[in-house]
Amino acid sequence: MDIVVEQISELTRKLTITLPKETVEPALAKAYAKINKEVKLKGFRRGKIPQSVLEKNFKEQVQGETGEKFVQETYFDAVEQEKLDPVVHPEITEHRFPEDGSFVYVAMVDIKPQFELKEYKGLEVEKPVITVNDEEVDKEIKLLQRHQAMLQTAEEGHTIALDDVAVVDFQGFHNGKAMKEVFNENFTVDIGMHRLGKEFEEKLIGLKSGDKTLYEITFPDDYPNPLLAGKNVEFKVDVKDVKVRIKPELDDEFAKDIKPELNTLAELKEDIRKRLQKEKDDALQGDVDDQLMHRLIELNPFEVPQRLVNFEIQEMLKQTEENLKRSGLSFESAGIDLNDLVEKNREIAVKRVKGDFILKKVAEVEEIKIADEDIQRGYQRIADQYRMTVDEVKKYFKRREEILPFMNELHNEKILNFLREQANIKEVPPVQETTEQAAS
Repeated sequence: MDIVVEQISELTRKLTITLPKETVEPALAKAYAKINKEVKLKGFRRGKIPQSVLEKNFKEQVQGETGEKFVQETYFDAVEQEKLDPVVHPEITEHRFPEDGSFVYVAMVDIKPQFELKEYKGLEVEKPVITVNDEEVDKEIKLLQRHQAMLQTAEEGHTIALDDVAVVDFQGFHNGKAMKEVFNENFTVDIGMHRLGKEFEEKLIGLKSGDKTLYEITFPDDYPNPLLAGKNVEFKVDVKDVKVRIKPELDDEFAKDIKPELNTLAELKEDIRKRLQKEKDDALQGDVDDQLMHRLIELNPFEVPQRLVNFEIQEMLKQTEENLKRSGLSFESAGIDLNDLVEKNREIAVKRVKGDFILKKVAEVEEIKIADEDIQRGYQRIADQYRMTVDEVKKYFKRREEILPFMNELHNEKILNFLREQANIKEVPPVQETTEQAAS
């Protein structure tokens, strides 16, 4: 095997790999012999088809399959021989069988960037000191009370109020045209939950069963549903039914219904307080990690392989597409320009790729590795989150393409735990919300 390496850029190498005639001829002969035994051509007995006839009919197929097999069998040997460290699958730009009987293919290889890790211990970050207040606990209690309530059909003439449930038909119009994706019949609107947007619900308050109405809503540019973002939509709404909530009393029996192991309402409140505090602490930990990664990326400027960035962008697009599908939408129906989306995600993808290289460099220097107990904890966490057994979780991670991202996530978490332990974390008062922020 002959290998010629050209440096295309700092992180890209072009490998031209040539396999000699002595390797190629037997492989092609074996492939033709296999086809001779398997195919049937008019006028020839199976296994007795002349080589010239086989080549005339199956040359493209044989060369394509044999060439692909050669690439799979020799690529990793080639990069190992040249002491390259690829970070993503190569791009095979060509493969051919020249007249001299050899086989030649070209692989564009992106390699791991080399950089000297700057300071990563003692990084200064801020962490707000946040505690759960009584108002937040009471809000959670009221939500539980709401969820435990019974629904009954409202009396005739009852007007829709907060906490009621309205059953409606609606059709959205944009520039006078009906939007086929913004349409539903017998749709349940839980007044106060804002699942269809706060303004949509507020327009229903004061109406009663049998009412029909028409109103316009202007959606902000950053509205989560891309189909509605930045648009003026006129809604035609028909109220079909209204149900009211009959809420249970907030007492010790209520607490037992929510959590049988609890005895009093006071215990339920304390349980809620602990849960909310953990959620806040987890969110703050994520914020600390973001600060650490931002600082590390600032301190360690280096180029990243573009093919790896493109791969990360494609993964992000897949996730967006899956989210849209769950809402019955596609990129096209949601009015999303793919080229714009790619460019919007590029900077995020570069940071993700760069951050992963930095974390792995820290792991290399500090010899941070994944242990069996780390994996078991990861399985248990998923099992707890989705109410599964650990064995059920393990079954999901059978294949290599499923276990590798999971292992990488666990490894990065362990590295971040180390960086957090080494960081200089300064506790600061929480940022006070302005009246306008609180209202929004």
